[in-house]
Amino acid sequence: MSVQETVAAVLGGQVGYEDGLDLLTVTPAAEVDPVLTRALFEAVARAVNRGWQPAELHRAVARRGDPGQAALVVDALAAHVRGFAARAVDPRWRAQAAELDARAWWGADDDYPAQVVRRRRTDRIALIDAFLGALRVLAGLPPIDVLIPPPGRVARATPVPGNEAMLNRVRALLAKAEATTFPAEAEAFSAKAQELISRHSLDAALVGAGDTEVVPFARRIGVDHPYESEKASLLDAVARANRCQVVWSPEFGFATVFGFDADVDAVDLLHASLLVQAHRAMARDEPPGGKAGRSRLKSFRQSFLIGYAVRIGERLAAADQSALTQSADTNALLPVLASREAQVRQAREQAFPRTVRGRGFRVDNEDGWESGREAANRATLR
Repeated sequence: MSVQETVAAVLGGQVGYEDGLDLLTVTPAAEVDPVLTRALFEAVARAVNRGWQPAELHRAVARRGDPGQAALVVDALAAHVRGFAARAVDPRWRAQAAELDARAWWGADDDYPAQVVRRRRTDRIALIDAFLGALRVLAGLPPIDVLIPPPGRVARATPVPGNEAMLNRVRALLAKAEATTFPAEAEAFSAKAQELISRHSLDAALVGAGDTEVVPFARRIGVDHPYESEKASLLDAVARANRCQVVWSPEFGFATVFGFDADVDAVDLLHASLLVQAHRAMARDEPPGGKAGRSRLKSFRQSFLIGYAVRIGERLAAADQSALTQSADTNALLPVLASREAQVRQAREQAFPRTVRGRGFRVDNEDGWESGREAANRATLR
């Protein structure tokens, strides 16, 4: 059996994983290395063309496999993108790859495994194991919606007037809210950020009311361990208050947010900032850990994040309603917003025709719940 046939048989289940690993480790490296390298690079290229973005692919392999396998995927992403001219790679795709530090640091591809052994100071058996593990995870990933065009298929972006300037101002305000240790200052900065977001979103709705080319946008936002379901509930609360809808995919560690582009940008920024503020407040308020208190600490954190998300949702919804009420164009806005809501819902249903409504959360720690709500009152948006 050739090396290529052995790898295919392991991935297909015809040969046991340990047996396949043993066969590959006793086969000369000159025969094994080119096959494993080509298989990995091709598997990542297929995943990219099936909708998987760099950050999502790295997260999925790290979650289902291990960090060593995810590091191999980063290198395979670098190998994939090096074959395209800069103008043929979407800037958002390239930015994600750069965030992962995806660069082709090795020489000849056929010698890539040997160079990984030297660079990462691992042994050959562990490296072949990592290759097979990464290939097995990649083989199990389904196609997903292409939200950012893969290299070679750059989409023509439609900029939103004034959106980047607004986002820069919001980023600056949220950075100040995250940095200060004074709750009153954090609330003031965050409240101003929400005010800018709501005004800009309502203005954008009116401007785009007659534009038939404006369509709902979708973005996948990663949600990491631990307490990922509770963190996803915070994302859902922020999204609902900003006229977006969320589908949570726990098996892949991301949520898909549907909405118009200015609203999705706001959700992404707000969620990231609110998570920072939530973790800071939770660390300050939580009870001591240790063996005896480990279970209590876990229930406190879960209840804290649930209470935080619920209260955030209430305050953001109130802030958005206030902005709508104070708008001089309220009567004109209402039918536009209703139409946009219907479009967002249709886009979500088209992408996910079969969804299951998440079950409610159980709050087991009253101190955590109250602490989370109080933290939301202190450090988040009006």
